[in-house]
Amino acid sequence: MVVLTKDFMIRALILGSGGREHALAWKLSQSGLVEDLYILPGNPGTAKCGVNLSGSVHDFQGIRDAIVQHGINLLIIGPEDPLVHGLRDFLESDEATQGIGIIGPGKAGAKLEGSKAFAKEFMQKYGIPTAAYRSFSKGESARASDFLRSLKPPYVLKADGLAAGKGVLIHTDLEMACREAELILEQGKFGEAGNTLVIEEFLEGIEISVFILTDGKGYVMLPEAKDYKRIGEGNTGLNTGGMGTVSPVPFYTEALRNRVEEKIIRPTLSGLESEGIPYLGFIFFGLMICGDDPYVIEYNVRLGDPEAESVLPRVSSDLGDLFLQAARGRLGSSELKISREAAATVMLVSGGYPGSYPTGIEISGLEGVEGSLIFHAGTRQEGSQIKTAGGRVLGVTSLGTDLQEALNKSYQAIERIGFDGRYFRSDIGSDVL
Repeated sequence: MVVLTKDFMIRALILGSGGREHALAWKLSQSGLVEDLYILPGNPGTAKCGVNLSGSVHDFQGIRDAIVQHGINLLIIGPEDPLVHGLRDFLESDEATQGIGIIGPGKAGAKLEGSKAFAKEFMQKYGIPTAAYRSFSKGESARASDFLRSLKPPYVLKADGLAAGKGVLIHTDLEMACREAELILEQGKFGEAGNTLVIEEFLEGIEISVFILTDGKGYVMLPEAKDYKRIGEGNTGLNTGGMGTVSPVPFYTEALRNRVEEKIIRPTLSGLESEGIPYLGFIFFGLMICGDDPYVIEYNVRLGDPEAESVLPRVSSDLGDLFLQAARGRLGSSELKISREAAATVMLVSGGYPGSYPTGIEISGLEGVEGSLIFHAGTRQEGSQIKTAGGRVLGVTSLGTDLQEALNKSYQAIERIGFDGRYFRSDIGSDVL
């Protein structure tokens, strides 16, 4: 636990290089408690909020050395991979870094995202509503096929471990689903991530993303969001890392929010406590709303991306102070202030994404955008030029009195930004307006 003096000022380090980390850096740079802000490795957008440090989120020793060198007292871990592989545990075991505040769970808590089989067993044990399922290991593809034949289509197959967002498959054809089970379990389609396969029933409903920041007992609820994963208009085509988000979500009523807290959030926190798993950080609940009832599709142990780009602009509270209260174990007495404005984020992606795509393409028009926020997701700087460096390139976020106004502003801003092959979905939020 962090020891805080009266004149304590935050020297923060954010780990990551995407749009989520840019949104975190943008929000933290506004905190009256943040004295110095570093991002490792960051991107051209985060460089305008703080100081980018060279390095990798996978290099634990390098992260430890950066913390010591720059006198960091608060670390925010953006992506899931270092959490699942135990960065928090590594730093807490080192005398030089064990006293800092860390926003992100240890390896045991990160299994909620790192192992889908563990997450399903956890939900079943603590009565948290989720789809019926069974898990299968290598060599059990025949048993997996038998289970698939007992289900109604569509068929949902999930690689147990982290698979870079590509480990969830949904098929309407039984034989194709059985073939996929064999490819995963016997032929290593997802490598070690697919050593265990989770097959679950398909839930019909509306998806929503709900987020909390917790110190393990107390928590604050962040604004909810709805994201759009498919590459094509009308939610068609391949899954992506996310093509856009909106917040708030009109169908997320106070009554539904109360049911989510009662049936999902509180049982999750009490379950972690019962298991003896300390947890400090974000929990992302990927929910399916079936009728009036919420079900958990998945847990993530960090903020979503691009959801963060719509959620954080609606947070009116000082994010630095919230992180300090979490580190102190005092979130139960904290209140999160949320703007009544709506936020809409539209992603600009490289042509060919989520398949193969070129990089190094010059981006124009960024300096001409006014009244909207531009979060860098996959960019790099070469001299005075900003160029593409990933599939998801930029997140354009706007605030408005309602969702329609926010969306209009984002799409107007997009017209000022150009790069060869630029693609975006023009129907973000249209299903909830």
